[in-house]
Amino acid sequence: MKEWFTSSELAEARLPDLPASRTGVENFGERQGWRESRFARKRKGRGGGYEYHISLLPDAAQARLRVAHLEAENEKDRSAAAARKALWKRYEALSKPHKQTCEKRLNALLKVNEMVGAGVSARTAFEVVAKMEGVSERILYYWQSLADKAPRADWLAALAPSFASQKTHAECHEKAWQVLLSDYLRPEAPAFSACYRRMTKVAEREGWLPVPGERSLRRRLEAEVPRSEQVIAREGKEKAKALYPAQRRSKTNLHAMQMVNMDGHKIDVFVRVPWSEKPVRMYLLGIQDVFSGKIVAWRLSEAETWTAVRLVIGDMVEQYGIPDDMVLDNGRAFASKWISGQTPTRFRNKIRPEDPRGLVTTLGINLLWSLPYSGQSKPIERAWRDLAEAIGKHPFCSGAYTGPNPDAKPENYAQRAIPLEDFRTHVAAQIADHNAQPGRRAETCRGRSFDETFEASLAQPTSIVRWPTAAQRSVWLLASEALKAAKGNGLIHFQKNRYWSPELSQYAGKKVTVRFDPDNLHQPLKVYDLNDRLICEANCLDDTGFKDMGAAKEHGKARSSYLKAEKAALAAKRKLTASELGEIIYRGKDPQKPAKPMPQRPVVTRLATAHQLKPVQQEDDDFEESFSRALSLIKGDDGVIKFPKGKASGE
Repeated sequence: MKEWFTSSELAEARLPDLPASRTGVENFGERQGWRESRFARKRKGRGGGYEYHISLLPDAAQARLRVAHLEAENEKDRSAAAARKALWKRYEALSKPHKQTCEKRLNALLKVNEMVGAGVSARTAFEVVAKMEGVSERILYYWQSLADKAPRADWLAALAPSFASQKTHAECHEKAWQVLLSDYLRPEAPAFSACYRRMTKVAEREGWLPVPGERSLRRRLEAEVPRSEQVIAREGKEKAKALYPAQRRSKTNLHAMQMVNMDGHKIDVFVRVPWSEKPVRMYLLGIQDVFSGKIVAWRLSEAETWTAVRLVIGDMVEQYGIPDDMVLDNGRAFASKWISGQTPTRFRNKIRPEDPRGLVTTLGINLLWSLPYSGQSKPIERAWRDLAEAIGKHPFCSGAYTGPNPDAKPENYAQRAIPLEDFRTHVAAQIADHNAQPGRRAETCRGRSFDETFEASLAQPTSIVRWPTAAQRSVWLLASEALKAAKGNGLIHFQKNRYWSPELSQYAGKKVTVRFDPDNLHQPLKVYDLNDRLICEANCLDDTGFKDMGAAKEHGKARSSYLKAEKAALAAKRKLTASELGEIIYRGKDPQKPAKPMPQRPVVTRLATAHQLKPVQQEDDDFEESFSRALSLIKGDDGVIKFPKGKASGE
C-alpha cells in the first residue's frame, strides 16, 4: 500500500478532517508541524515539493485513505484476474493448429531465455534462435513483447495469434435490434423476413444506424436467443415441453421380474463382527422388483463391494430368475467391470475391448443407470426409508441405534452392539414383514401386499421370466478377471498361484478370462476366452521343495504322460503314412509317362499367303507336278475354291 502522499493527492482524496484544497492542506500541515518531523521528505522528480507519511494524518483521514487504497488494490487484482481469464478463454477457443503455433512461439522464447541465462547477450540469443526457428529477429522480438505483457505462467496464452476481427456478429443499432426481437418473438409467429422489413422501415424513419443485412441478424438471433426461448415465445409452453424428454414412471405396463433395481443402504445400528474389535455399521445390499415393490434378494456386507453385489444378484437369479432390465447406481461396486464389464452404456472407468464380460452382461440383462440419491429413478430408496425405521428403531436394537447423522444421536448411543448373526436374523424378519405388509397404495398393489402383488403377477400367463442354466450358475458363484497366459505353455499366474491345463497351450501369450472362488483359490480355475467360451478347467500347481526328488519324479512322470498323450493324439489324427498316401494316389501302380497330346485344329482356318510361306527350292519335275495339281484344284467342278467348313469327323 502507498504510504507517502503529496498535498495535492491528499486534497483530491477529500479526506475527513482535512481541507479539500492543496493550499489548505499545506496550511494544515504547517500548523501541525509536519515538515519538522521525520515523517516528511522532499519529493523526487520534476516539480519538487514535499511528501507526507500517512501517519501524520488524522485518524479518520488515515482510515478513509487505507480503505480507498485497499479497494483500489482489490479492484486492480480483480481486473488482473478478469484479464487473465479472458486471455485463457481466447486461447481455449483457438483451433489445434493455432495452439501448436503458441507452443512453437513459447519454445522459441524459452530458448532465448536459456541462452541469456547462460551468459549470452540478448542480441546474440535472439539472432541465433531466429535462425534456428526460421523466423526473422523482428518477429522474435514481437513475440517477446507479447509475453512481457503477462506473467510467466500465462505466456502460452499471451502468444496466441491475433485476428483482425473477433466479433461474432455485425453491429446493429440497439433500438433496431430490440424492435426486431420484440416483433419476432410473438405468439403470432411472424416470419423473420417480414419482421426485418418492418424494422428497416422504422430504422430508416428514425435514423437508426447501422442496420446490417437480414442474414447477419438471423445468425445473431440464433446465437443469442436459445431455441427453447423461441419456442416458448412463438409456439407456447406446451410445445416447449416437448423439448425436454418425457419421464415414464408408470409400472402398469410391467410384470414381476421384468425390471429390478438395486442399491445399498448403511444401517444405523452398531454390529459386533468377528473380524473387528470395534463395532461396525453394516451395509444392506438389496434388489427390489419394480412392478411389485418386493425385496427379492438382500445381503449384509461391511462395505459396498463387487463381490457382495455379485452374491446378491446370484441369490435373486437362483430363486426368482433373470430379469430383463436392471437399474443400478453408478457407484464403484455396481459399475465395476466384474458386474457391468463390456456393457455399452457403462460410464465409469475406461472401457477396453479386453475387459471381461461382467455378470449382468453375461446374463443378458439390460443395464439402466440411475442418478445418485434420486428416489424417482431408484424406487428402492423409498423402501430404504421404511426399513431404516423398522430395523434401526426396533426395540431389538435399543442401545445400538446410532441415529441417521451425528446431530441425531440418541441418549443411549453406543451402549451395546448386536452380534452379527442375531442382527442378520433381525433384518430377515423385518424384510419379510416389509414384503408381507397389506394395504399398500401403489398403483400395482391396490391394497395388496408386495408379496401378493408379486405372486399374482407371476401367475399371469403373460409373465415370462428367464431361468438360468447349469452353466450360468458358475457365472455369479465365481468372480472373473482378464489375464494373459504365459508365452510358451500358457501357464496362468493368479493370486500367487499357478494354474495350467493342456488346453492352455493354444492360448499361450493371449488374454483369457478366469473365474474363481475367492474363498478357495486352490480349486481349479474355469478359463474362458474373451467371448466367454469355456476353454478348460486349470488345476492349481503346488510348489515343491528344492531337494524334493519325489516331487521331481512325479513332475517328470506327469510330463512324460503328457507328451505320450499328445503323440497318441497326433497319431490318431495322422493315420496314413507317406507310402500309403502315394499308393492311394496312384492306385497301387507305378506312375506312367503321360501320353503326347494330339494336335487340335481351330474351327476357322485360313490359307497361307505368299508372304507367310518361305521359298522352298524344288526340282523341275516336282514343280511341274505341283503346278498342274494346283490348276486342277482351281478349276474344280465350278471353278471356285470352296472355303473349308471345319474339322471333319475323325480328324
